[in-house]
Amino acid sequence: MGPIQTIDDLLGLVFRRRWLIAAVIVVGMILSVIAGLSRPKVYETGAVIQVQTPIVGVEDAAAVGARAAQTLQMIEQRLTTRENLIAMIERHSLFSEAPGLSVDQKVAALRASIGFQSVASADQPGFGAQRVSALIITARLGDGDKAARVANDLAQGVLDMSSARQASRAQETYRFYVGEDRRIRDQMAALEAQIADVRNSNAEALPGSAESSRSALTDLAADLRELDQSRAALEGERTAIERKQTLRETDRRRLEEIASATAVLDTQRDALLAQRDALNANLARQPSVEQELAGFERQLTQLRAQSDVVTARLAEAESNLRLEELQQGEHFTLLERAIIPEFASGGGGKKVAVLGAIASAGLALGLAFLLDLVYPAIRTSAQMERELDLRPVVAIPEIPFRNSGKRWPRLQTVGPKLAEAVRDAPKPVVFLGGAALFLLAAAAAMA
Repeated sequence: MGPIQTIDDLLGLVFRRRWLIAAVIVVGMILSVIAGLSRPKVYETGAVIQVQTPIVGVEDAAAVGARAAQTLQMIEQRLTTRENLIAMIERHSLFSEAPGLSVDQKVAALRASIGFQSVASADQPGFGAQRVSALIITARLGDGDKAARVANDLAQGVLDMSSARQASRAQETYRFYVGEDRRIRDQMAALEAQIADVRNSNAEALPGSAESSRSALTDLAADLRELDQSRAALEGERTAIERKQTLRETDRRRLEEIASATAVLDTQRDALLAQRDALNANLARQPSVEQELAGFERQLTQLRAQSDVVTARLAEAESNLRLEELQQGEHFTLLERAIIPEFASGGGGKKVAVLGAIASAGLALGLAFLLDLVYPAIRTSAQMERELDLRPVVAIPEIPFRNSGKRWPRLQTVGPKLAEAVRDAPKPVVFLGGAALFLLAAAAAMA
């Protein structure tokens, strides 16, 4: 199980190796403080951009807020591209104190030193797209003047890109809906022309002419019956004349008249039959014509609905374009410019010192434990009883050297008293006291 199995064994280890532990902790704290102080100072500053909602609202507030968040995200991605960061490094002579850095390292360092933080609007609803009311642009560099210039440069880039994007979006939206309106109108005109051609070429087969066609068929049937009756009378008269023994001159003229009249009746009958066939064909074509016209009407209805939507969107796009031209729409304004910071915000030196002190304490305890492992010994009666299962009869205390107490007699009396006080004190108090001493020492070193 090892030499350390109880709290008393641990306290005994600390007391025995107190000088080693103290030396390691002191050296570690000194090195931690030196490392913390040697870290470069970092200056942080920021610019604030306010998102102004449209003065004249033509859109829903949620849509405006969502579009503003998307615009800011797009601008942030464009500003942090490699080309823009390289241009910014050259423009402000960044990292000139480190000529050994490559271009990629400079770009990575600059990208890590800048930040964009969106501030949500206070009046946004609990659900839905987030509405952004402000944007905070921060820069952390080793030079306060360069940090302020970088933050202001990024803020100006946000303003320029947002203005250009909003104007371009308004113009593109207006041109798109103008084109859509023209396209739909052209389709409606072409469809109306097709409907007119179908109606003109199928005037007799239109749905509204069915009753007139049926009435015409009834009249034609009556006319055909009259013609058949007239022709039958002429045929009867011709048969009666032909049955005579001798035909007079008047009979022959009458037969010629009957033949002529019969030919006229046949011609009239053929014309009536042709009209009847045409009317029947028109009635037969009426369902297909009606179906074709119904399809055209459905398409025309859809185009009219699309035209209504496009007309409304066109009016909205025209209003947005007008608002952008008058600078009355959604826009970003520089609420606060980045100023040169007077004091450094710290480069993590305190954290390094505290972590170094804690690591030094752990290393000291580890070294003390390793020494006990390398040189094992039974130092207490309880340890002997635990390890060898033997209860000692008598325990002889450590006898100091003969002349060891003449120089520092007080120290020899203080040591046992301190050890006795530590052993008698509650264990949580001892641990909390030791931790507090470590933290106080680290804070004093950093101060």
